[in-house]
Amino acid sequence: MNQEEKKHPEGHFISLWMGIGIAIFSGIGIPLSITTDNYGFIGVGPALGVAVGLAVGSSIEARYKKEGKIRPLTEEEQKSRKTAVNIGVVALILLLILGLVFFLLRT
Repeated sequence: MNQEEKKHPEGHFISLWMGIGIAIFSGIGIPLSITTDNYGFIGVGPALGVAVGLAVGSSIEARYKKEGKIRPLTEEEQKSRKTAVNIGVVALILLLILGLVFFLLRT
């Protein structure tokens, strides 16, 4: 295994730990919202997961960057990330429109 294969792409640990944080903390919001009878608390768990995952992932990424184990993104990786962001933005806009339609039609 050569040296280039041991390197991780930039942002790898941040996204990995954000996913882990969201998965771990997602279960917090539902019981909290049920016990308080306030369904606005459902988003507390994933928000905490993003915050904790970002902190842990950033520290791990900084340590690996010091050791020289982080490489810049290739052209293909940059294109795929831009495509994923664009798809996410479109999905978010569609969900907001759908939520607004359901909200307006409920009366």
